[in-house]
Amino acid sequence: MAAPLQSLLPLEDDSDELRITPLGSGQEVGRSCHLLEFKGKKVLLDFGIHPALSGLSALPFSDHIDPASVDLLLVSHFHLDHAGGLPWFLMRTKFRGRCYMTHPTKAIYKWLLADYIKVSNLSSEQMLYSESDLEASLSRINCVNFHEEREVSGIKFWCYHAGHVLGAAMFMIQIAGVKVLYTGDFSRQEDRHLMMAEIPQIKPDILMIESTYGVSIHEPRESRETRFTKTVKEIVTRGGRCLIPVFALGRAQELLLILDEFWQNHPELHDVPIYYASSLAKKCMSVYQTYTHAMNDKIRSQLALENPFQFKHIANLKGMDHFEDVGPCVIMASPGMMQSGLSRELFEMWCTDPNNGVIIAGYCVEGTLAKDILQEPEDITSLSGQKLPLRCTVEYISFSAHTDFEQTSHFVRTVRPPNVVLVHGEMNEMSRLKSALEREYEDQETPLKVFNPKNLHTLSFHFKGEKMAKMMGELVMEKPKEDQIVSGILVKKNFNCHIVSPDELTKYTQLSSSRISQRMSVAYTAGFPLLHYLLACMFADIEVIPPEQYISDQGDRSDKNEPVPTEVLRIIDTITVLHEPPLIVLEWAANPRNDMYADAVLKLVLKAQELDIPSTKVPALPSKHFDQRHFKECLIELLQEMFGEESVPKIFKGENFALTVNGEKAHIDLNTLSVSSDNAKLCRIVETAVTRLKDTLTPISMKSSSES
Repeated sequence: MAAPLQSLLPLEDDSDELRITPLGSGQEVGRSCHLLEFKGKKVLLDFGIHPALSGLSALPFSDHIDPASVDLLLVSHFHLDHAGGLPWFLMRTKFRGRCYMTHPTKAIYKWLLADYIKVSNLSSEQMLYSESDLEASLSRINCVNFHEEREVSGIKFWCYHAGHVLGAAMFMIQIAGVKVLYTGDFSRQEDRHLMMAEIPQIKPDILMIESTYGVSIHEPRESRETRFTKTVKEIVTRGGRCLIPVFALGRAQELLLILDEFWQNHPELHDVPIYYASSLAKKCMSVYQTYTHAMNDKIRSQLALENPFQFKHIANLKGMDHFEDVGPCVIMASPGMMQSGLSRELFEMWCTDPNNGVIIAGYCVEGTLAKDILQEPEDITSLSGQKLPLRCTVEYISFSAHTDFEQTSHFVRTVRPPNVVLVHGEMNEMSRLKSALEREYEDQETPLKVFNPKNLHTLSFHFKGEKMAKMMGELVMEKPKEDQIVSGILVKKNFNCHIVSPDELTKYTQLSSSRISQRMSVAYTAGFPLLHYLLACMFADIEVIPPEQYISDQGDRSDKNEPVPTEVLRIIDTITVLHEPPLIVLEWAANPRNDMYADAVLKLVLKAQELDIPSTKVPALPSKHFDQRHFKECLIELLQEMFGEESVPKIFKGENFALTVNGEKAHIDLNTLSVSSDNAKLCRIVETAVTRLKDTLTPISMKSSSES
């Protein structure tokens, strides 16, 4: 099912193969990015950076795709590992598709990435993008509301609340009827300010779901809040500084709500300051106050009385220049994994004092300082390269708003997808989750298919859907009859097919129709009555048009010197025959059927030129009605040639006679052209001969048999 990168060749537009390729976060956490391909469409899901890496190496493996071929980019939320590479992709590649995220995500994306640029200890050469790139990228980003359906190049999509952080979205993508649900990071547990992730009522064909915590089970919310506040109180009570590394937005707001309430209920702590150390503090809070409709009912009901995000016991700290380190305090500082920035600076200042403490409150990626100190090493290396002893306490109390195994299992069981693709998880955790889910469904009649692809390994699925075209306009004014052939133009837009009348093409599409007129001149010196006679023998519908009427119907003639025809015939309302001595001119509207009729008329023109019979000797024009007598004579001659003269009676009365072949008789009714015989084979042969002779002798007509 999985294939390495070299198999990533372009898919045909009508291929039934759907492919998913992780360009990041495949058996790892960080730089989320996934390529979805189906029916010639390409969708990119997230474009983050890896927190433990820097420069181009932190980006997804986007050099293995052509950004110009991507139709749509959907961003699930504002965290750096999902959106951190977006300015680079939008401004420094050939991507020209559409990019969508929710309104809160776009509002926070701007400030969060601006902060990332400032706190990154990288030279301008190592930076992936500049502030001007970030600013310019905003105009390339479109916003979508939750549950609002959009369509881009035939790709339909809509999003659901994902919990996790403000504005986080799960995207349902539909291409040619096949649905893929991408959860991004999500949480099915409601906290103090965010609602839990929604469960879609629509069953997807493929579920792409995060596996960050694998088979782990989260500590109950009340228990971890109690352990968190108890740990903070212990640190400050012993005279220490409590550092809580967090990202500027997301879990920080949850922890601020917890601490502010705890301080309010414990007057003995009022002298201990709490700082929210982020240059984005005020801007972030304004965003949270703006998008309260995306939060849970508890927050919305509190807002009716007071703003819960206007904290009473928490002060904003813009930077170290505004901080006096004189006693116990609590500081929440970014970034959350302490790779650089203020949280790293404070940690290096305080890690040597055993009275101080660090509380890691979120998920930590392998290779980051936050992950390293959880192993309790004896010392750490500072950004300047100096060895520092690690003497402060380190506690891990996860407030990470990712699903645990119970939430993931319940979500999968409720959504009921036939295929599950695990993303955004370390290799071991992802493998354990894959095995657990497979065991859970192994007794099912149709076992759940679970995949955990590595980066650049492609998953291939096949979906064969029905192809249907809907008739529109005048074609459906009357209900079609059984076995009726409906003729129209098949119009395909994205994955919708319609059949419309050629006359209504401009009404239902942006296409315009045009007509190609053919005109052919042939040298002709024979008499025109001969040509008229030959044409009448082949075609029943011939209209004689006065030359004056023909010229009048042409309107303004561009060539005033063009010769005036002496005779004009209209053949089956399709081919116009003009006699302009010494030429015969044929005019018709080009299409395969008319071209065939024109070829037949041309053949008769050449035959008349070859015969060159004087007009006085040309027979009278044949009757437009079927010549029964002539047919009778020809049929007798045909049967005599087929079966011998003795098989056909030389004299018979009426319109019925019998054909005798080897003692077997076939009775022929010339009125109804029906044949009956005890010998089925003889009957079929004679029926075929009668029918074909009738078709041959009947002049071509565009009218139905009832009209003629």
